[in-house]
Amino acid sequence: MRYLPFLFLFLILSCTAKKSDLTAQQIIDKMITFSGADKIASARLSFQFRDKSYTAIRKNGLFVLDRISNSSSTTLKDVVSNNGFQRFEGGVPVVVSDSMASKYKNSVNSVHYFSVLPFGLNDKAVRKKFITSTTVKGKEYYQLEISFSEDGGGEDFEDVFLYWIGKTDFLIDYIAYSYHTNGGGKRFRVLKEQCVKEGIRFVDYYNYKPISQETPLTDLDKAYEEDQLQKVSEIVLRDIEVTILN
Repeated sequence: MRYLPFLFLFLILSCTAKKSDLTAQQIIDKMITFSGADKIASARLSFQFRDKSYTAIRKNGLFVLDRISNSSSTTLKDVVSNNGFQRFEGGVPVVVSDSMASKYKNSVNSVHYFSVLPFGLNDKAVRKKFITSTTVKGKEYYQLEISFSEDGGGEDFEDVFLYWIGKTDFLIDYIAYSYHTNGGGKRFRVLKEQCVKEGIRFVDYYNYKPISQETPLTDLDKAYEEDQLQKVSEIVLRDIEVTILN
């Protein structure tokens, strides 16, 4: 019986060890500052991703995000801005159906969104939740959940993201997410390489999917450690150029 107080104390400590002394909002604010992502709000960014060129200009809440793809016959340019979506073919505006415009817009948004994380995590539609403190490959992390409200969250507002943020450097090393397009699924991104341009951190990732789709999103880090993930691609940004706008 004399060991019961110690057992009780151990249980209390075990239950509280997963809590954070920082709120989800405080962690995100530090993420944005430590990664230099705050500079994205007034900058011109260009990069290559796979076989397409991307450019983003953001200033005073205004933004223009574009994607250019070239073929032997023409150049396609898709533009997303505060005014909506527009496609150009050979420099000439073309009319596309609403369903295809939505598809193209989401595709452009997705690449630009991931390219500048954690920029954007303070948008009004973002819901932030601290999940737990955890360890992956011997490094301690805060695990945050990001979801979106239907109002302002875009067509993919039901997607859910998890971020593993280093407790000492406040940088994202792992991202997990569930999506509903094309039949849905889960992905787990692992830091491959990183670089800094004009004080802004950019990250390349290995992209995995779970062998078992029954694996909960919160457990994908453990599945990664146990080799229960299958690599599907690499997310690599090339020829990154940044100009800070004054």
